[in-house]
Amino acid sequence: MTAQTLFDQTPAAGLPIARPAAVTTRPLVIALDVAIGTTGVAGEGWTDHVHANAATLHGRFQQQIDGITSFIRHADHVVIEGAAFSRSHLQGMDQLSAMRWMVRHELWNRGIPYAIVPPDNRTIYATGKARWKDEATGKKYTPAQVKGMVRDAVHTRYGVDCTGRWRYDEADAYVLLAMAYDHLGMPLADVPPTHSRAVAGCDWSEFTKAVAR
Repeated sequence: MTAQTLFDQTPAAGLPIARPAAVTTRPLVIALDVAIGTTGVAGEGWTDHVHANAATLHGRFQQQIDGITSFIRHADHVVIEGAAFSRSHLQGMDQLSAMRWMVRHELWNRGIPYAIVPPDNRTIYATGKARWKDEATGKKYTPAQVKGMVRDAVHTRYGVDCTGRWRYDEADAYVLLAMAYDHLGMPLADVPPTHSRAVAGCDWSEFTKAVAR
């Protein structure tokens, strides 16, 4: 009887045949909190941003498209924060809508399926509610306070610490990312039903559609 060598993979008689463990690989999802000035970007375990500072609107559009493309070119799926229709009257919403549609068109052109998540759904997934108020005073939380809650939730739940000037944009993007993986059945962390209900309120039909690359 000869000893097995490195290249002799036949098991000895009576020994069970070892089977390789199944490996589950997550698809590459990239999340975008699109803006003309600073877009928050997130992937599993990290966040970043694209900052545009060109002198003209068209210049900033181009900087955003170029920067966003560098993140999404190998993505299997992309999730984008949608418009806050309650603020549609504010100056600049037309330009921001154009920016979002340019990103969608770029994804369509590359054959990358995407989903749009309403801002309220993002906040619910992170904090459990879309609207918050101080229980003692009854005053509604300011947008900055709510954004701070979302950022804190990202740090506590996923261990991702968004810091610096663009921390809120990056934290928003990370929540979008977590929602996308939750929809795919691969949640990044356990989320209570009060939060996870936000996933069902989004349209994922294009996101999960098989697209030829």
